[in-house]
Amino acid sequence: MDRRNVLALLALAGAGSLGRPAGAAPGPAARNVVLVHGLFADGSCWSDVIARLQAAGLNATAVQNPLTTFDEAVASVQRVLARQDGPTVLVGHSFAGMIISEAGIDPKVSALVYVAARAPEAGEDYAALARTFPTPPASAGIVFDGEYGRLGEAAFLRDFAGDLPEARAKVLYAVQQPFEKALLAARTTQAAWRTKPSFYAVSTEDRTIDPDLERFMAKRMGAKTIAVKASHLSLISQPDAIAALILEAAGRP
Repeated sequence: MDRRNVLALLALAGAGSLGRPAGAAPGPAARNVVLVHGLFADGSCWSDVIARLQAAGLNATAVQNPLTTFDEAVASVQRVLARQDGPTVLVGHSFAGMIISEAGIDPKVSALVYVAARAPEAGEDYAALARTFPTPPASAGIVFDGEYGRLGEAAFLRDFAGDLPEARAKVLYAVQQPFEKALLAARTTQAAWRTKPSFYAVSTEDRTIDPDLERFMAKRMGAKTIAVKASHLSLISQPDAIAALILEAAGRP
């Protein structure tokens, strides 16, 4: 079976018994935004976006994802959501797309925003899905020290943060948080995008997640989708575009 047929079957499976994706139908206006980082990063990667959200009058909080077990990562988001007063937009970058897909069923979550992020179906083997697309170059740059992984410097600068000034990328490399290897085998039990308005920012120059895989996931969820000419770190290289999408999800276009 060729890749086109595989994708067609996956799309049909995604539209099955769990109901139709919620897409980007308007949700209640939100005053809070919770932002979750993925692998090779920490919460500071959202700083430029946060400044823009605060300037627009939103309450923004970046989660410090422990990158240990999937359950602990989800719990870290749930704790922050519990502190929010009223409707909240939940935003995930990269691997954190899995986390917001799981935690996003919280009744406080009014919309989901995926930034070059994984967007699995409930119970889906994301690695198997990713293998139906070209392997992104960054995958070869992951270095493991026992049970903990990180992205090597050359791959980080070229394949993760390729459109950032080298000096800025080196600072980000220095603060990347190692992740626990077992995290790579995690599967979600929820697909919150099936019941919540969803938005997706595709990074067209991405070398960490294949851009066509991003487009496939965005289309499958029926998300309002924008294409950003950016590396995997669009939230840093293109913060205006990412902040604007979040503001739209919050009902403040």
